Amino acid sequence: MTYVVITFVVLLILNIYCSSISQMLFYKSKESAMIEKCMLAADEISTLEVLNTSTITQIVNQLESLTVTRLMITDQQGKVLYDSSESCVGSYALFPEIMQALQVRDDTPTGNKVFFWQYHDGTTDSRAAAPIVNYGTVVGCVYMTEYDTTQGALIRSLQLTVLRITLFLEVVVVVFSLAFAKTFSRRLRRIMASMRIIREGDYSHKVDMSGSDELTVLAEEINDLTDRLQTSERKRSQFVSDASHELKTPLASIKLLTDSILQYDMDLETTREFVSDIGSEAERLNRMTTKLLSLTKAEGRSTEESEIIYMAPTVQRVARMLRANAMQTNITFHLELEEDTPILILEDDLYQIVFNLMENGIKYNLPGGSLTVRLSRQEDNAVLQVTDTGMGIPEDAIAHIFERFYRVDKARSRATGGSGLGLSIVHTIVQRNRGQIDVSSVVGQGTTFTIAFPAFDAEVDRE
Repeated sequence: MTYVVITFVVLLILNIYCSSISQMLFYKSKESAMIEKCMLAADEISTLEVLNTSTITQIVNQLESLTVTRLMITDQQGKVLYDSSESCVGSYALFPEIMQALQVRDDTPTGNKVFFWQYHDGTTDSRAAAPIVNYGTVVGCVYMTEYDTTQGALIRSLQLTVLRITLFLEVVVVVFSLAFAKTFSRRLRRIMASMRIIREGDYSHKVDMSGSDELTVLAEEINDLTDRLQTSERKRSQFVSDASHELKTPLASIKLLTDSILQYDMDLETTREFVSDIGSEAERLNRMTTKLLSLTKAEGRSTEESEIIYMAPTVQRVARMLRANAMQTNITFHLELEEDTPILILEDDLYQIVFNLMENGIKYNLPGGSLTVRLSRQEDNAVLQVTDTGMGIPEDAIAHIFERFYRVDKARSRATGGSGLGLSIVHTIVQRNRGQIDVSSVVGQGTTFTIAFPAFDAEVDRE
């Protein structure tokens, strides 16, 4: 309706404008013709020595081009000397046009040329007056009127044509608007119905929308959103299932151990052994919940929380923390930290990355192996590499190692206390800090994790 009203107003304005312009053109045309006739008659009459009815009549009879409805000649006082209708000869014609034409002022010493035009009901009423000037003095006035039904009919026909075109266009606009609104509403209702289905939880539902307009683009965006929601829901369900499974095992062990202590009469040594096992399972639960909290914190933290730091001090601190663990299996550290480059990251985030990678390099290494941590600069990136000489990762498992609770060797992971969350935390933190992580591994030879962060060059970044 708004579109229809707007187009109606625009077409109405165009209609009025066209009518006004057409009348203006006719006005200019008639003004030029009438003034020209008045000046022609005034010039011929100005040659007369004496102005009277007889001499003026002779001149008028000679001017065959003066085809007007009425012609009137007056003297300088407005007294009618000639009237084509012969009704006002001898009287004074005080018409506004005549008075204005005879008016002499300092700025118009030879009078004024006057024209009046009016259109009404298919007829044009034109009136023109021009002074008769003899040797620079106004001696009379020529006054003409013309009632033109032909021109009026032409104006009326033109206005009716414009009106018909306007009405036709408005009908077309209304029909088009109704058809468009009906089609648009039907397509929009289809989208709304699909959104209600999706709101109920059916993320597999797709909006079926053909075409290439904005609604089709909206439908494609909704379908893309439902795909993401479906993926997110699947990951959420998988995460809940995996977390429940992972938490259930130590809880079941604790329950079994406590039931055994309560139900059986054990000696002190056996009871201490069971209590020690309960403590181990509780510690395992604690590590798992800590990892889950770290993962949640990593996903929720803003990228705006960062600082400029070098990686070498953090690597050295983690190495000191894990050296005792490495000594238990005779793992040797090799730190190549000379080519250090500042990056933009929180120190806690960097610590989590380095700690998890080095801890995994110790857990899944071979006795007597080595763990190498290398810092380097590659073009605009600061690169951290952690390489172990352990068992390696099968090629088909590399694509899944960053998934939550995924373990390459489940038995070994449980034995070493792994929760399957460490690499997921690393991957999340690296992505959040605009970094990239790659893995290369050969089974039986070892694994290399390569992480690249945008280098923070102070002078360049200031520019």
